[in-house]
Amino acid sequence: MNFLSALVRFENLHEVRRLCHWGPIIALSVIAICSTMAIIDSVIWYWPLDTTAGSINFLMLLNWTVLILYNYFNAMFVGPGYIPLGWKPENPKDTQFLQYCRICQGYKAPRSHHCRKCNRCVMKMDHHCPWINNCCGHLNHAYFTSFLLLAPLGCSHAAFIFVMTMYTQLYERISFGWSTVKIDMSAVRQFQPLMPFSVPAFAATLFALGLALGTTIAVGMLFFIQMKVILRNKTSIESWIEEKAKDRIQHYQTGEEFVFPYDLGSRWLNFKHVFTLSGTPRGNGLEWPVHSKCHQYTLTIEQLKQKADKRVRSQVQYQAVEDYNGACCPLNKGFRTFFRTPCTEEPRIPLSKGETILATRGTKWWMYGDKIVSEEEMRGKIIFAILISTS
Repeated sequence: MNFLSALVRFENLHEVRRLCHWGPIIALSVIAICSTMAIIDSVIWYWPLDTTAGSINFLMLLNWTVLILYNYFNAMFVGPGYIPLGWKPENPKDTQFLQYCRICQGYKAPRSHHCRKCNRCVMKMDHHCPWINNCCGHLNHAYFTSFLLLAPLGCSHAAFIFVMTMYTQLYERISFGWSTVKIDMSAVRQFQPLMPFSVPAFAATLFALGLALGTTIAVGMLFFIQMKVILRNKTSIESWIEEKAKDRIQHYQTGEEFVFPYDLGSRWLNFKHVFTLSGTPRGNGLEWPVHSKCHQYTLTIEQLKQKADKRVRSQVQYQAVEDYNGACCPLNKGFRTFFRTPCTEEPRIPLSKGETILATRGTKWWMYGDKIVSEEEMRGKIIFAILISTS
């Protein structure tokens, strides 16, 4: 395997279009700003060619940048892995335990879910991440989680450099009244490169410091959330399914005992199931090792029960009283509706006055559900999809 294919792997050049999205643009901009300013400030504060410690500090900065970009691009371009179109289980009788995807024209394998953004059924789907403009799933879960770990570590190192650079450059110029705060900087002042720390440089460093601290807190929290589900061999969606299973059993008093099927009983075993030395997770994304009390379709059967329960609980239909164009943050529906828009990339459904909605849940300002489509409209969509696929 050559260096380029090891650095970034993607199936075709069309995948490069994933970069043309607000998520990757913002994420890569933050990485570029923090890395560039950290390198510049490390040269100003701790000249790398003067001491061994300065060289190590500089090399660590470069190392963080390379590792962060390596895992970020692999999470984006390797992708989560998709269920083959038209997939069916080997045993035809097993189809009764699975949901059918009309869009992919096949059955959803255990742990897979259909992503509306990717328009495919995703293997062990955790969520669709706008920052990589791709789903996090079976094949890229380890890359994505490694990125969530490395980004806060790299930003913490950069933030330390920003603080020390501003301190060393401003301490002798401006008196802050810090008579008791003194740091011995003799080791790092043996050579001072000709790079003036001007007002624009100070402003840029302060801005980069804010980005680094914000990234450390926000991405660090996401890392702990991901590790919490990984150590139980779950995904974020499966955690939600387990919670709904407990609510369903308690609501109907069925006396069932729901055992999550994919927890291997050890955090270390669960960890090794996702993280491997090769970077490729164990399994083919279609079949999974399960708990001794469960079988391959324990979770899919529970999903079918929840889907049936959802249909029972969502019998109330709503009728649209105004037109809605499907905007993410509609300005003409009031300030509360605008500011309380759901933080999700799920598509908003355009509505016309008089159309009927079958809602499953909602808030005072937003509702989650589907528009009831007539048979004529459904046939028209199928014909339109056939024309697209044959053109």
